Amino acid sequence: MNEFWASVGDFYTTFQHLINIVLIILGALIARWILLRSVDRVVKRVVTGVKKKHDAENTQELPASPVAAVRVVQRTRTMGSVLSNVITWSIVVFAFIMILGELQFQVTALVASAGVIGAALGFGAQNVIKDMLNGLFMVVEDQLGVGDVVDLGPATGVVEAVGIRVTTLRDVNGTLWFVRNGEILRVGNMSQGWARVIIDLAIPYDTDVDAVQARMLETANELALNPKWRSRILEKPEIWGLESISAEALVIRLVIKTRTNAKDDVARELRMMLKRSLDAMGVKLPSLNSIVLTGFEGASSVAGARPPRTKSIPTPTPADPGRTPGSPTGKA
Repeated sequence: MNEFWASVGDFYTTFQHLINIVLIILGALIARWILLRSVDRVVKRVVTGVKKKHDAENTQELPASPVAAVRVVQRTRTMGSVLSNVITWSIVVFAFIMILGELQFQVTALVASAGVIGAALGFGAQNVIKDMLNGLFMVVEDQLGVGDVVDLGPATGVVEAVGIRVTTLRDVNGTLWFVRNGEILRVGNMSQGWARVIIDLAIPYDTDVDAVQARMLETANELALNPKWRSRILEKPEIWGLESISAEALVIRLVIKTRTNAKDDVARELRMMLKRSLDAMGVKLPSLNSIVLTGFEGASSVAGARPPRTKSIPTPTPADPGRTPGSPTGKA
């Protein structure tokens, strides 16, 4: 037995540094698993508590509950995502320093010498610091959360993850966007509070405006009282009146305040109902002649997109009696 432990001791002495490095890596992985598991349990407990409080089976049903509950869930998930990233990077850095120590590197001397290199790299690293601080403040100030529909300028879509340096969005086409937090100068959050459906309806100039407005409001109220839609509409529909007058049409504006995630669905259904109501009244929508140039036609001064120059072709005119073909003066 003594010989066994002596051989174990000799083996450890021979491969001491390698064994210590392996133990450091295993310890870092175990610590990371425990901490991430703890964060995940806390996030799930908060989300489950909110769902139980509002009697919702899943988070998709929470919009029928007060807005504060939705923000609690989104903010908790966002904080969990950021905290997971912080834990991972902290453990990686700590384990890396310990491994350097096992490899007989003088960590203090390395840090001191790195100060000189750090001064040279400081200008390049300032963007990374900016990204980290901006991402932290966005989360703390609740500017956005996982699941929010946001407009960040470079991209618009649903927030899938908020990292220390990058925020991940997925747009309506399914494209995944990675936006650096330091490049986000403004955040347009379409998932906080409420949204408003705005319908601008153009009608012929000689139409009875009062009758059309009354029918539009009646149609919108029917939608608001429908059991399928009334939980998504927050206030009674309103007619804001005549929005504009032109030689082609009169434009009447109708608005409805809705829940943020129901805006597009309510707008589509309302347009369909308004179309049927106006058809029943015999109102024909005017054909507007406004033309907006887009794409190639609107890119008149973009380098490489100029249309080819062509020579004009003279249009032949009826020949004068005193002229012969091919003679500009009419003399043969």
